[in-house]
Amino acid sequence: MDPLTAAELDHQLDALLNPVLSSRRTAKPLAAALAPLQREQQAFTLHWVEIVARTNYELAYQFAAAAPGAMTALDAGTAEAWIIQAMDRYDREGLHQGTEVFRNYSAFATQAQEKHALHFAEAAAVLELFVCGLSGRHLKIDAAPVAWTDTDTLYLPPRMAAGASRAQNFLIYKIIATLLWAQSRYGTFSADLEAATKNHTDPVRALDWLNFLESIRLEARIARALPGLARDLSQLRGSANIIDEKYTALQTPAASVNDSIVLLNTLPLTSDAPRYAWTGALHPAEATATRATRLAQEKNDLQAALAALLDEQPQRDAASEGEAGHVNDSFEVQSTLNTDGELEHELRLGGEPMVPPDHIRNLLDSIAQDLGEIPDDYLAPAGRSDTEQSDDDAVAAIPPEDNPRYYNEWDYQRRHYRKNWCALRELDAPAGASDFVSTTLKKYAPQVTQLKRSFEMLRGEDRLLKRMKHGDDIDLDAVIAGYADVRSGIELSERLFTKRHKAERNLAVMFMVDMSGSTKGWINDAEREALVLLAEALEILGDRYAIYGFSGMTRKRCEIFRVKRFDEPYSDLVQQRIAGIAPQDYTRMGVAIRHLTALLEDVDARTKLLITLSDGKPDDYSDHYRGEYGIEDTRQALLEAHRAGIKPFCITIDHQARDYLPHMYGSVNWTLVDDVSRLPLKVTDIYRRLTT
Repeated sequence: MDPLTAAELDHQLDALLNPVLSSRRTAKPLAAALAPLQREQQAFTLHWVEIVARTNYELAYQFAAAAPGAMTALDAGTAEAWIIQAMDRYDREGLHQGTEVFRNYSAFATQAQEKHALHFAEAAAVLELFVCGLSGRHLKIDAAPVAWTDTDTLYLPPRMAAGASRAQNFLIYKIIATLLWAQSRYGTFSADLEAATKNHTDPVRALDWLNFLESIRLEARIARALPGLARDLSQLRGSANIIDEKYTALQTPAASVNDSIVLLNTLPLTSDAPRYAWTGALHPAEATATRATRLAQEKNDLQAALAALLDEQPQRDAASEGEAGHVNDSFEVQSTLNTDGELEHELRLGGEPMVPPDHIRNLLDSIAQDLGEIPDDYLAPAGRSDTEQSDDDAVAAIPPEDNPRYYNEWDYQRRHYRKNWCALRELDAPAGASDFVSTTLKKYAPQVTQLKRSFEMLRGEDRLLKRMKHGDDIDLDAVIAGYADVRSGIELSERLFTKRHKAERNLAVMFMVDMSGSTKGWINDAEREALVLLAEALEILGDRYAIYGFSGMTRKRCEIFRVKRFDEPYSDLVQQRIAGIAPQDYTRMGVAIRHLTALLEDVDARTKLLITLSDGKPDDYSDHYRGEYGIEDTRQALLEAHRAGIKPFCITIDHQARDYLPHMYGSVNWTLVDDVSRLPLKVTDIYRRLTT
């Protein structure tokens, strides 16, 4: 239904507000201001003008004057609450105060938003599970001032207050995450977006319009893949659901980012692009850099995985041989679109279809997301896999100039160790931002003060022991009691002295920090903040401690990163190394535990702890460490640590930890921190409980 004209509004307002109108004060300005509103907003305003006028005509006039601005700032439910508050204020305090409520509708909107605001930390755990459930590559989430994605991490606003309720604000968070996921999933960054916008008069505005066009295209893809979420978005959009006919080509199943770019070049771009509460931003430079790094890594990973897969194949007969009589070991992928417009990939070896392992299927899917296809050079195996080499071959394969240390690895299927199987290199952790520690201490200032106070209570303070046979001073209480005993005929006691005694904490604690790629983003930040708080507390306590990170890729490149040695002070360099802890590759835990166990064995201490901070189960790439093999090797390494007199403990944020950690660490030697934002403070609390 078309909006009422200014003349029609003037006629109705004149009838409703006649008692307060005159030749100098007419309804025309009010009607002109209300004319641009949508018909339902005009009807809402006229309805409430009539109701307020029954109480006071002047108050109704002030409401009509404020309504055009309020209708853009408040939804219908919030607007009703605003009107009722103004009328209540009028009843209690008079016309002036009621009018002030109408004039300050923006303050009311802010208060309403704050009441229902939702912070990222409150929604993060559920959002992370939701994002993990979406198809495509695994994406992490983190907080940032503006929503955007680099195709590896989804960055969401630190708080959301645009909705009328906490449930609606969570829904907006969910829609933002879905749209950012769709940018990565459906090829927004497969084109050069910077080149597509740089020739426009205003490249920044052009990029915003391209973002708007992509949102239309991606919302159509989401509607086909996630119809329930699409219905929720439609309700949020309300009247904004109507899409201009010139954009409908973007809603077809075959539409791509190139169609958005073509359409962009036909638009005048004389105004700013439409924005909604769930509208993010495009950062093409960052996305391009992340995408290039990932493609290079995934190409190597896929080639190594295909080599391993090729080694596992049984000898094929002559039917699979080529013209020269050689076995055809070439891979190819046939990609087809399913009914939902999604690519499905069939892997073939020597022309014969085969079922690839999940990690290869995931790699193919991720590469296709970025490139739209699987290039032939990605399918060239990287030489024969080393998984079936002998132990001597494994050692010989390591370049001698690298000078690694070699460790055994437990093969649970063979029930014996692979001798000198893993090559480990110990490196210094790189230095990071010099202000990270000071920023963390400022962020947690109240908690740090409390932590230091509680840890001071754990420190072995001098205690005065009384009634000792030998000591440093006379125990006056014992002498007085002894004098009374002598007067009563009882023999004088020998315990007449006091002595100072200090309870020593004979501890050595090794912190083993997961630096795998899955810790990128807020998990890595939480780990580093936890180490800062721990170090500050342990400096008060005086316990000996060391910090090492671990990561690597395959058994040939296992890496330990020195952050702090036992004999190293908590210096500026150590603080910079903590700041420099960054995600690396995979999580081959067994060799890291064996190496750190060896370092702990060289420390003279009554109690030795090995505390692991991790976000997931043992994992590595291309040589069967993933799954049960890795879990059993890690369990065996922990048993070796137990036999060496070391007590292992694991602090994890993995919600699946109950499936494997009790088997590895025992039922009581691990704990789950289910909220990553609480990790820094929980770690110090766990340490206090472990050492007292």
